[in-house]
Amino acid sequence: MAIRMLTRTMRPSLIAARLIVLGLVLLAVLARAAHAENVVAHSFKMAGDDTRVRLVMHFDSEPDANWFLLRAPHRLAIDIADARFALDAEAVTARGLVTDVRYGGVSDDRGRLILSLNGPFAVEAFEIRENTASAGYRLVADLVATSSAAFEAALADQVTTTASTRTTPKGDRVVKGNETADQRFTIVIDPGHGGIDSGARGVSGAVEKDVTLAFAKELKDALEKLDVYRVRMTRDDDSFLRLDERVRIARQHGANLFISVHADTIRYKGVRGATVYTVSDQASDAEAAALAARENLSDELAGLSIEDENHEVSDILMDLIRRETQSFSVRFARTLVGSLSNKVELIKNPHRYAGFRVLRAPDVPSVLLELGYLSNKDDEKQLLDPEWRAKAIGSVMAAIRSFAGAAAASGG
Repeated sequence: MAIRMLTRTMRPSLIAARLIVLGLVLLAVLARAAHAENVVAHSFKMAGDDTRVRLVMHFDSEPDANWFLLRAPHRLAIDIADARFALDAEAVTARGLVTDVRYGGVSDDRGRLILSLNGPFAVEAFEIRENTASAGYRLVADLVATSSAAFEAALADQVTTTASTRTTPKGDRVVKGNETADQRFTIVIDPGHGGIDSGARGVSGAVEKDVTLAFAKELKDALEKLDVYRVRMTRDDDSFLRLDERVRIARQHGANLFISVHADTIRYKGVRGATVYTVSDQASDAEAAALAARENLSDELAGLSIEDENHEVSDILMDLIRRETQSFSVRFARTLVGSLSNKVELIKNPHRYAGFRVLRAPDVPSVLLELGYLSNKDDEKQLLDPEWRAKAIGSVMAAIRSFAGAAAASGG
């Protein structure tokens, strides 16, 4: 009887205890659910081109984010703790260097954004910033095209970083032992125009895109026969490339030198001869400014809208790199002019400069070689002459040898 009475008196306590436990569990679940939604990504913006892209994503509260690299294909994965994505699907579009964007939850307490890129890249900046004009925070990531060697080095460095390797698949992390970098001096040759953008047309019908491609192929073959340089081309057929794509290709090949080959026309039919251009915000003369304006219209002529992105120098180091690169570009231009003067006719003041978009790689010495003017019948004739092209190619090769030799001697 005593035992029955004790049992009867305990049952309400047990029920109450169970209710308390269930309540606590429910509160924990609700707390987790609330916590899981306390970081909401509500705005996505991407701007840039084939050489550089900036991603800005806004959150209602401060996100806890980390990133890691993946290869095959080249990707950037961004993990955000307790994140929920409430983005406008139409705003989440790939642009320039970025070819695809995906996002979603990968677990109850983690969201992931994956960007696929058109070749090797570097994460130049990755920051969480508090908004000043409104509530919330924003994630800002700057991605730039780089060489395969630099990307592989970043992958190898990532292996030693716990935060990255914890979520990076092993197959994507490990650098294969047989992937040895080609350390030879690398030259990227850029045949101007191509595809729908045919460029200038000569007095007898020669087309610039064909002239530049023929010269570039012959220059590449001649350089490769030396078995000293690593030589690449931005195009080797009648393909259209945007100007920023040409720059991206040079950077991703780790170019030590970029040579863009052209053969323009000019309203003065009597003007003839080769010219070497380097980039500058201030043009050397009206003709150089006009040429740069025509060449920079290449994308628009192919039906593409041009939006100048504001890629201002973000720090002193990048500014120094740009200045050093421009100095090297000018050095090669002067060497090339001197070498060409021994074999081919040059215009008056043959080293000129203007704001050519195709020469704006911040870390690749770049020149635009105007072989001659298709508007001049004598220039057009010699541009189509294999013997003349061979002489000009010999001069270009001599300038490359001098420039590469100086770079090697200085440890560059």
